[in-house]
Amino acid sequence: MLVEFRVKNFRSLRDEHVLSLVASKDKTLTDTHTLATGLTAAPRLLKSAALYGANASGKSNLVKALQYMRAVVLESAALPPGQPFAVQPFQLDAESSGLPTEFEVTFILEGARYQYSFAMTQQRIVSEHLLVYKAFKPQRWFTRRFDETTGKDVYDFGPGLKGQKNVWEAATRPNALFLSMAVQLNSEALRPVFDWFANRLVIFNEISPLGPQPTVRMLKQNEVRKRICDFLAAADIGIADIEVKTRKVPAQMPHVDPVDGKLEMRTEEIEQFQLLFSHLTDTGQKAVFDLTSESAGTRNLLFLTGPILDILGKGLTLVIDELDTSLHTHLVQALVRLFHRPEANTGGAQLIFTTHDTSLLDAYGLFRRDQIWFVEKKADQSSTLYSLLDYSPRKNEALERGYLQGRYGAVPVLSDHLGPTH
Repeated sequence: MLVEFRVKNFRSLRDEHVLSLVASKDKTLTDTHTLATGLTAAPRLLKSAALYGANASGKSNLVKALQYMRAVVLESAALPPGQPFAVQPFQLDAESSGLPTEFEVTFILEGARYQYSFAMTQQRIVSEHLLVYKAFKPQRWFTRRFDETTGKDVYDFGPGLKGQKNVWEAATRPNALFLSMAVQLNSEALRPVFDWFANRLVIFNEISPLGPQPTVRMLKQNEVRKRICDFLAAADIGIADIEVKTRKVPAQMPHVDPVDGKLEMRTEEIEQFQLLFSHLTDTGQKAVFDLTSESAGTRNLLFLTGPILDILGKGLTLVIDELDTSLHTHLVQALVRLFHRPEANTGGAQLIFTTHDTSLLDAYGLFRRDQIWFVEKKADQSSTLYSLLDYSPRKNEALERGYLQGRYGAVPVLSDHLGPTH
């Protein structure tokens, strides 16, 4: 379960910003919209959070920041020595463009709270820390910092981290995370932290777009296919059943010769799938259509349904940029409510998403006030992330009207050229 994410000096997010999933003391919808952690420091976490803001405000950059942190954890151990990072600090002031980019994530896994952070430039990792809370008092498992005087990394290990620490330290290059190298060299103690990024954090955006493959795999299982079809039927899509047809087709696949390193193309058989949708009318009339005949909204909902059902059962954290793309507002509400329903969300899953659908703000029982966040672009082109709670709204306040009127900021400021005409 994600507790909070911090980022500083990444793209438009110049200053440090914190997205917190820690529930406030508000008792509204506690049983359905929050998760009990068993921890004193953060007794309950939110099951969902929605981020609002104008176009180009920086909402997508927050998603990309978490995605970039994940990529560095998963891939830095495999980078060639000296390979620079493609990290992008804030470029619109001279000071920030020369400073490191910083990331920190705190999450709960199997009763323990992990707080992991690192800072980086395009050339190297400049600091890295891991705190583990298995009781109220934290254990500092390791600290790494770059000493500019000596040009070397300095490590400090705590007693909580077991294993061949000196071997892992010696193997860690300037452009690799110690966490990633240690796990590659079989650190069992650090494996849960790495695996949280690899297996328990799911992100869909323009860089990692939602595709059909996860849902297609699930549709091949009869029980899961029925659950997907039942959800689509409940969403009034009109689909009674889905059939997956597969066939082997020849395709040109690239291969690298391990001896001389030359690239060659080889003809191989790959599996190609076709989805057939059975539509049934009230009078019993049946018709079958392929995927291209379905609307963009139906395709998006279908491709979302498979992963979401999987995420709900496994208790993963799902982050989606622009959840409402091609979806009716009632369908977006239905997806959010799945995460809030204890009988559906059996694993303690969380949903974080950006949206422009302001009608969600006043949808009955959809959100607590601490689940609403805003991102606003300032005059210096840096982004600011803040919570609706900063405005202390009344419990029955008309949030959609207040937001559209600019009461909470994070709305576009239109020039006279785009304003209303008379």
